[in-house]
Amino acid sequence: MKSALSGIRNKLHKIISTHAPQKTILLATLTIPAFLWFITTQGPLAPVKVTTTTLQTGTLYADVFGVGTVEARHSYTISPVMTGRISRLTVDQGDTVQTGQLLAEIDPVDLNERLTGSRRMTARVSYVLAAAEAQLGEAQSRHKTASATYQRYVELRSRNFVSQEMLDARLHEKNSADAALTAANANLAAAKEDLKKTSSDTEGIVRLLKQTRLTSPVNGTVIARHTEPGNIAAAGTPVLQIADTKDLWIRTRVDQQQAGGLRVGQQATIVLRSRPQNHLAGTVARIDLVSDSVTEERIVNVSLAEGLSHLGENAEVTIALSAVDMARSLPAAAIKQINQQCGVWLLQNGQARFHAVKTGITTRDGRIQIMEGLSPQDEVIVYSQQALSEGLKLKLVRELVKS
Repeated sequence: MKSALSGIRNKLHKIISTHAPQKTILLATLTIPAFLWFITTQGPLAPVKVTTTTLQTGTLYADVFGVGTVEARHSYTISPVMTGRISRLTVDQGDTVQTGQLLAEIDPVDLNERLTGSRRMTARVSYVLAAAEAQLGEAQSRHKTASATYQRYVELRSRNFVSQEMLDARLHEKNSADAALTAANANLAAAKEDLKKTSSDTEGIVRLLKQTRLTSPVNGTVIARHTEPGNIAAAGTPVLQIADTKDLWIRTRVDQQQAGGLRVGQQATIVLRSRPQNHLAGTVARIDLVSDSVTEERIVNVSLAEGLSHLGENAEVTIALSAVDMARSLPAAAIKQINQQCGVWLLQNGQARFHAVKTGITTRDGRIQIMEGLSPQDEVIVYSQQALSEGLKLKLVRELVKS
């Protein structure tokens, strides 16, 4: 367009410089209308060319598309509860394990020696307990004898058969027997507490020894091996990871605008990155209650109908929603967002008019359901030569041709 205008300008300049004033006036009279026609039909003042459509009514088959990764529904991280050196690993990635199977061992250092010493201490305390029980029996016997003797002397003293000094001696013997009985009971109680303590210490060391043996909590497959024998593993540091590879799902991210119609149990089609030619069947197993406020996405977990062995693989998930009969729809390209308002541009009396609408579901072939805001006669603009504005002059064409 600029080159055409420049050519006209050069011709006018040449005519004016080479011809007489009368001829110049005549040529200008002929050229100016052509120039005006050009700028009003082909130049910057020309109407903007647009294509339009109207509402179509029919059945819409909506679905929701998302991208996710293959994850195990049940995964277990095997970690030691105490820091130690890995002395042995019995499994590697891909190995199938059973519940209770030994996976790895931590060097017990001196735990075996401590267990032996604790057991010997428990045995020694058991002997002390037996001696305390025997001492208690002896103290009880003496106490019984001293108490009976004292009561007999009390009766004899009341009849003046014995002196007060003899009664006092028997009372002293009785008090000594009482004290000995109390001491025997205390010794027996202390021996019992010592036995409990040593037994607890022994049980604690036994538990620590058990913790040096890392076993599988479930039947599954080893999906990760994070360390090697000889390395130091801190408490809580992952050593192995086990998952049930027969129970997998796709952790899928879905746009919040499309997630309103999702329900648990809906059927889905899954395409794995490693198998793009295959379409696997799936089912919506869980919809997270908390959405990502930053990415405006919702997490939907879609279970696989068949188990796979490759976790972390990317996958495309298409979830089928229920069909909507007698739905009015437009191409998605016709829907615009202006000032946070959803609407369409209408062609009215040769000018552009923005009109707000309420939309519904979106189909895979790019059509959007129109719930409210339009009538079947409205001419909705789908494509235009340039960005539209309110009141802009328009020209309807069958299709837009790139210049």
